[in-house]
Amino acid sequence: MTARPAGNGSSTALPKARTLPATPAFDAAIYIHWPFCAAKCPYCDFNSHVRERIDQDCWRDGLLSEIDGFADRYPGLRPLSVFFGGGTPSLMPDETVAAVLAHLRTRWPHADWPALEVTLEANPTSVDAQRFRGYAHAGVNRLSMGIQALNDTDLKLLGRWHSVAEALRALDVARDNFKRISFDLIYARPGQSLATWRRELGRALAFSPSHLSLYQLTIEEGTAFYQRHRRGEFTLPDEDQSHALFMETQSLCGSAGLPAYEISNHAAKGQESRHNLAYWRGDFYVGIGPGAHGRLPGDQPGAALAHSQVRRPEGWLDAVVADGIALFEATTVTPRDRFEEMLMMGLRLKGGIDLADLGQRTALGPQDWPVNRPALEAMIASGHLRREGSRLAATELGWPLINHLVTRLIV
Repeated sequence: MTARPAGNGSSTALPKARTLPATPAFDAAIYIHWPFCAAKCPYCDFNSHVRERIDQDCWRDGLLSEIDGFADRYPGLRPLSVFFGGGTPSLMPDETVAAVLAHLRTRWPHADWPALEVTLEANPTSVDAQRFRGYAHAGVNRLSMGIQALNDTDLKLLGRWHSVAEALRALDVARDNFKRISFDLIYARPGQSLATWRRELGRALAFSPSHLSLYQLTIEEGTAFYQRHRRGEFTLPDEDQSHALFMETQSLCGSAGLPAYEISNHAAKGQESRHNLAYWRGDFYVGIGPGAHGRLPGDQPGAALAHSQVRRPEGWLDAVVADGIALFEATTVTPRDRFEEMLMMGLRLKGGIDLADLGQRTALGPQDWPVNRPALEAMIASGHLRREGSRLAATELGWPLINHLVTRLIV
């Protein structure tokens, strides 16, 4: 899973359909949100919902309608990637995935679609060989599996319905149908020691994955875990333990040929997630489906338009039926705010970010960059950041502290 940053700035609106004289062409990733799950995990704060009955025809038609709504407004969009997230997209019928991808290819044809990365998230309990074959036939060429743990005790703690044995069987089915597979693990769990994580991560690496997403457990307000943690039912590793777990993760994955390219993501060379790189590099992206977020070109040089869709599934569907697009909010992201956002996201990447490129993309001259220059020089001198020309990146020392460093770096 990947964070989708919220917008800020002044309220505005999407351009009206078919009123733009000549929408400039631009590259953008495409995110499709399927909001339904079989059960709500206690740590999850994503827009996911449990429903006894889902009208698949209505939901397919709703997604196709919202694609039309955005395509009418942005006909010049050139797709960079497609990502089906959730929720649990592997609960979608393969016919729905096929219809969505076919419609995307029709409405936004200006891409090398056969070579485009198309990812679908899956949970082990919803793996079905026939449906996976259908996804692959429809054009999905990358699967991201939410395994989360490789021991049954912690799977129960995390509220996961699958066992380790079921997860491994699901991986076998995925490998039979997709050349590119990633899976997620959560670490820094309650009671997890360095030795137990070392064994678990070693087991994961023994499967020779080409991509791993490894996230430290965080307690998000509004989740079941938040209440349990407040009641003292469990504790998480302290700061020093979390740092040791992080450093061991970097060492083991690097030795296995999966170095980190982003603070929580590891990949063999050439197997990085193109879609997630779009977020971290500050590329444009469009969000389709309940609660989806996006960043689209703004109406002034260097600005962007942040949009979010209606979150509640039934409300989203009603809005799409009524208006063709279920827009909840659209706000202008000013050039300055966009520079800050891209700096914050870009410094999560191993390769960092090019400040001159950010300036060009946001139409800001160096004198207008929202960077605390004395703090920047101090971080370079202390060995937390490194600068090569206009490129800025965190060092091995600074990377685990990047959130703290960024708050000091931005003015």
